[in-house]
Amino acid sequence: MTTSQQRVLVTGGSGFIAGHCVLQLLDQGYRVRTTVRSLRREDAVRTVLADAGMVNGDALEFVAADLTSDEGWADAVEGCDFVLHVASPVQPGHVENEDDVIVPARDGALRVLRAARDAGVRRVVLTSAFHAIGYGHPHDDHTFTDDDWSVLDGPGMDAYGRSKVLAERAAWDFVAAEGRGMELTTILPVAVMGPVMGQDVSGANHLVQRCLDGRMPGFPHLWIPVVDVRDVASAHVLAMTAPGAAGQRFLVSSGPALELRRIGEILRDHLGAAAKRVPTRTVPNAVVRLGAVFNREFRTLVPDLGYVKKFSSEKARRVLGWQPRASEDAVTAAGESLVRKSLVEV
Repeated sequence: MTTSQQRVLVTGGSGFIAGHCVLQLLDQGYRVRTTVRSLRREDAVRTVLADAGMVNGDALEFVAADLTSDEGWADAVEGCDFVLHVASPVQPGHVENEDDVIVPARDGALRVLRAARDAGVRRVVLTSAFHAIGYGHPHDDHTFTDDDWSVLDGPGMDAYGRSKVLAERAAWDFVAAEGRGMELTTILPVAVMGPVMGQDVSGANHLVQRCLDGRMPGFPHLWIPVVDVRDVASAHVLAMTAPGAAGQRFLVSSGPALELRRIGEILRDHLGAAAKRVPTRTVPNAVVRLGAVFNREFRTLVPDLGYVKKFSSEKARRVLGWQPRASEDAVTAAGESLVRKSLVEV
């Protein structure tokens, strides 16, 4: 069966990762269906995708469905060979009610899986996150892989991290107990940067934006693992059909973690005058810890000060044939797109 005869559902088509998945699937000739919470958003999403270089837009259709309701999901998955379940609440840091993040992530994943199973979908690729692998652990020399799981109540965990763990575990449990042969694969990206879609700044692009617009006065001693959004999308598409991907988790990263001040250097090296507000100084750990007493945002940084997490994407490279860009390319592409779309002042 050719790609033009296969239909793929991508959930949350207005999102950062999902949008890049849609672009790559259409480019490869698939018929694509994507969900939005309201069909009133279809024209706006099409405009964003067209601006990002969408080809074969006639092969893209929209359906209304929300993670918090059963309505619409049967229509969304009807006739689909594969599902990329990318949509999920993203609220890192402190939230007043953790169930506002955890419940829609977990229950939404189960809604999609249940509908996909009932429709005879062959494989679901679910977007998880490094938050489900590398958080809440003691600071040691361990190299994180796809076999690790984050500690729900460990240091540095937040509601978003718990939502990724609980949603992914629920998905694996569902497929094992009730999947009726449907296959599941999960993709776990580290901090996602890269070309912005539309006017929404998502993922770790917020960090680049803060560097460029001067809101970051200096760099804490933090190391950020980075992956390009285009490579996250390609991992999803590869995992959809790779024979060895069924039943597997894939941690995806471009390479070793970048020191935060190195991200600033990359922006200054490649963006010239547009990076004139990027700081050059670092912030001592003691200052960050003192600030954490009064500032909740600083509080989330303290557990990882000075700690360089190690991790491996060897399995994604080996099983999927996945070849990511360099981390520097992701940082540069994020910065250039933010400037081009006037999302930072220059």
